[in-house]
Amino acid sequence: MTESALVDVGWLFRQIGDEKLVVLDASVPPVVPGFVSINNENNFTAIADARRFDYDQQVCKSNTTLPHMMPSAALFQEKVRALGINNEDTLVVYDDVGLYASPRAWWMFKAMGHDNVFVLNGGLPAWLAEAYPVTDSLAEAPGPGNFKAKEQEGLFCDFEAVLAAIDDEQRAIIDARAAGRFYGTAPEPRPGMRGGHMPSARNLPFTEVLEAGRLRPPEELRRLFLDKATQEQQVITSCGTGITACVLTLAAWELGYRNLSVYDGSWAEWGLPSHLPVVS
Repeated sequence: MTESALVDVGWLFRQIGDEKLVVLDASVPPVVPGFVSINNENNFTAIADARRFDYDQQVCKSNTTLPHMMPSAALFQEKVRALGINNEDTLVVYDDVGLYASPRAWWMFKAMGHDNVFVLNGGLPAWLAEAYPVTDSLAEAPGPGNFKAKEQEGLFCDFEAVLAAIDDEQRAIIDARAAGRFYGTAPEPRPGMRGGHMPSARNLPFTEVLEAGRLRPPEELRRLFLDKATQEQQVITSCGTGITACVLTLAAWELGYRNLSVYDGSWAEWGLPSHLPVVS
């Protein structure tokens, strides 16, 4: 039986009040057509006692033009301790879309050595559908935590690793962007970006592994991954900015894949005019 990274809202509701449980809102405004946040400027709802894990603006590398890049272990540790998170805590991350931004938060914690972290399947919409307790503000940290970041090699990778994977049969590159962007038939949302994809990459739009804001069942995911990669290969996922690539990484994890890496720069880096090869 595969050790699941998912928890459902019923499980989380039963655990609320456990002093070793920390719930984190990892929402990022969606840029994918058809995906909408519950929260907006005029309305905010959070799961009771949730704290904010903002990897878009806070827990990210500062000296780069690329969005929400993975920070150093030192910075990650500093920011996470400020949230009052301890090594022994069980973490549950969610977002206000359903299943969109939270898998990246899950993967970031795993990349920093914290395995006791889970994704709330269905996120805030699923929680609200059950009328579980909510609040109109996020909780403050009770005090500094003792979290110790221990960077795990290879869970995030750079463009050089992707270049090396192009002609390596032991590695598979899977792109989570929509088919139109992958094949260069739809415009890129960022000005000046090239259209197309990396040579040898395969396309699995992240939307295909989801149904009603939740991850599809394993038997359906298995059919989607069947011709994309084997469990013997290293699977490198990519997308636009490194968010929805983590949705595919989560899906692969649920199928038992363990040699997984996320290309942090993703198309925001690869698609820039450069020497990096692009095909359509």
